Amino acid sequence: MKKIAPTKAEIALLQPFAGLTLAHIHVPKNREEFASATVEIVAAGIVGFDTESKPTFVTGDVSEGPHVVQFALHDKAYLFQLHRAEGHPFLVELLQSEQLIKVGFGLKSDRRHIFAKLGVHFNAVVDLNTVFSMDGYHKEMGVRAAVGLIFNQRFAKSRHVTTSNWSQPQLTPQQLLYAANDAYAALKVLEALNLPREDLPIMGLAPHANETGMN
Repeated sequence: MKKIAPTKAEIALLQPFAGLTLAHIHVPKNREEFASATVEIVAAGIVGFDTESKPTFVTGDVSEGPHVVQFALHDKAYLFQLHRAEGHPFLVELLQSEQLIKVGFGLKSDRRHIFAKLGVHFNAVVDLNTVFSMDGYHKEMGVRAAVGLIFNQRFAKSRHVTTSNWSQPQLTPQQLLYAANDAYAALKVLEALNLPREDLPIMGLAPHANETGMN
């Protein structure tokens, strides 16, 4: 039977989703901080994932994003800003890793943008839209509908923040909260679904990697 996600009107009546606070959001600024963050992210084995790009407002313009790449763990998030070149080797390692599962919503476009920007393939990706589609939801779910469905909570999305300048060197508190919690909510949704790893529709994963289990 076709399943229906909650509507925007229904979601608007729900209590807000309790996401990460600023104290739990980290933005590495030098090689040592990128290295430390990478160790923690790899150790987590599975993380919430998303990217942000400076929007384009003119038809035909091509985005130069992503400008921010987010990794969310159980109790914190790391935001990698791509204008910091010293972080690129660590970011590439995380993106290419077949052992680190990256979970998020609508990640097919992220894969294209990452390849265009960094020239690397984005491996071990779980798109939650695919997970919900396999469960009978025919409309693309998205983080807001998924949080409403799974937690009966409202995930706030501000158009003012989503269309802000993500390429600026210093992100605003509103940008930090939005970016971190987009990735964090994806991780929490996957945890709540409690799916066995072998049932996850993992993109960009070599067959042998899916057999060895998670590091």
